[in-house]
Amino acid sequence: MPISSIDGCSADHWNEVKSVITEAVESIDDYTFIVSLVSDSDESGVIQKRIVQNVYSADIVVCDVSGKNPNVMFELGMRLAFDKPTVIVKDDKTDYSFDTGIIEHVGYPRDLRFSKIVSFKDKLGEKVKATYKKSLEDPEHSTFLKSFGKFQVANLSEDVVSSDKLLLTMMSDIQTEMSDVRRTLHRESTGKKRRELSPSSYIHKTIKSWAENNLCEISDLVGNEEFYAYAEENIDAHRFFDSRNEFIDAINFQLNQLNP
Repeated sequence: MPISSIDGCSADHWNEVKSVITEAVESIDDYTFIVSLVSDSDESGVIQKRIVQNVYSADIVVCDVSGKNPNVMFELGMRLAFDKPTVIVKDDKTDYSFDTGIIEHVGYPRDLRFSKIVSFKDKLGEKVKATYKKSLEDPEHSTFLKSFGKFQVANLSEDVVSSDKLLLTMMSDIQTEMSDVRRTLHRESTGKKRRELSPSSYIHKTIKSWAENNLCEISDLVGNEEFYAYAEENIDAHRFFDSRNEFIDAINFQLNQLNP
């Protein structure tokens, strides 16, 4: 998936999308999946090697083609060449690509509207579960290639090397990794760190902002659907609440606290 700014969306936006996808997959009851980006690893190593290895070895891959990030599309191409279980998702602002348009895409709203995100998470969870289950039950299961005929599926070869060569390679990879870490730490030390607020703090600020901008009393906001919709979008409610009713209850509680 994209992780940096692209197509008018910030890195924070994609981080929110990642959270939504992670929650959807981890909520599956039948299987216990460990969710991570293909660039993640517990071991040190060159990031490109890590990505290719994870794209190849993951039990199932969820690929977000929103914004048509070139790196993402390349990684999707590799995964489809390996012909292993894959689920594609995209937002409603991204059109279909010609080559992969024949594969079902699970859609979600780019604005991450709470009610639609809840539906997306349910649908994605079911799609991941069904796709993975099918791959276990049917050795001939194919996400893409077998729709066109018989192909030699790509695979990665594993080389046997001497311990000396392996140690030299690992040391080189560690040096590269440490250089990346230094650059990251430098960027973090010179940039501004975002302070995460609690859900109640977000709600409190949103209520105050709406009341001031609309010149109304806080007591008038109880039952105001226009205000609820604004607050829902403004605080990214899906990050903090499992349902809209839970969100509304939290809003009303804050309103009563501010207007005793």
